[in-house]
Amino acid sequence: MRLEDKVIIVTGSTTGIGKAIALACVSEGARVVVHGLEKEWGESVVAEIGNEKARLHIEDITNEGAADRLVNVAVESFGRLDAIVNNAAAVVSSNIHTTDLTFLRRVLEVNTLGPFALIKAALPYLRDKRGCVLNIGSVNAWSGEPNLLAYSISKGALMTMTRNLGDTLHREDGVRVNQINPGWVLTETETQRKKDHGLPADWYTRVPKVYAPAGRILSPAEIAIAAIYWLADESGPISAQVVDLEQYPFIGRNPPKDETTISNQ
Repeated sequence: MRLEDKVIIVTGSTTGIGKAIALACVSEGARVVVHGLEKEWGESVVAEIGNEKARLHIEDITNEGAADRLVNVAVESFGRLDAIVNNAAAVVSSNIHTTDLTFLRRVLEVNTLGPFALIKAALPYLRDKRGCVLNIGSVNAWSGEPNLLAYSISKGALMTMTRNLGDTLHREDGVRVNQINPGWVLTETETQRKKDHGLPADWYTRVPKVYAPAGRILSPAEIAIAAIYWLADESGPISAQVVDLEQYPFIGRNPPKDETTISNQ
């Protein structure tokens, strides 16, 4: 059991990648705090895990004091805190014309400032256990697609924060900070988002090979398996690292125009 007796907060874990990570953590011996906005979904996740291994906290991560309350749930329920996974995010489409400052600030609040606040609130407990932080970013952090401007900005900022804190907190507090940048992942919300954009219900079965050389896109479970390594002691002293998880070399890629009818937007 790679996470035996560890206590881990996973934000945005009522669905998608976060849910998959929470389930994987428990399968490796951890206890988890499930967090999100969807109470019914969260209750379903906790029921699947079992009350002895999970607690649920429903709250917007941007609320004043939300980070402290999340940490308190973990410590009061399980007596310790070993790791946090900053997964909660607002995945929203926007470009320069549709992004005003109010919109951009909201995206930054969720995707960048929320993780910062949770790291700060959890730090005393992570220091005590020589624990770790895993931030869930996006390959869009490197530049981003044209219709993901605000989202890409927020994930770029998260990546810089990971490298900065991964250095300083590791040296000063013994706390490792690393990041996974997933590519295109077939979550429940992504499936619905594409349907809302007018694509057929089975759109994910016909993704162009330029985006899915394997014939399919990534699953949440595949991201969760990778997350376990960074949360486990076996990743040793590695800190301040960002790992991209995608099936093609997206940086500098120039896909053929006739193969771009469906994209990660």
